Amino acid sequence: MTEQMQAEIAELNHRLEEIDDPRRSWAIVQEKIRACRQHGRQVPDALALMERRLAEECRLESQGR
Repeated sequence: MTEQMQAEIAELNHRLEEIDDPRRSWAIVQEKIRACRQHGRQVPDALALMERRLAEECRLESQGR
């Protein structure tokens, strides 16, 4: 992963910490993943991990946990 991508992920992580709604955070991460794929870049593992964690948070929240 390039330094630029690491910086972008760190910025994204900081941005997500300020958002209380996991659905909104998940949508932002999805947008970033789509952008990576559209530019022909591999999705960084850190970004894929964020996506999985947020998806799980959304599932738990929808179940009232």
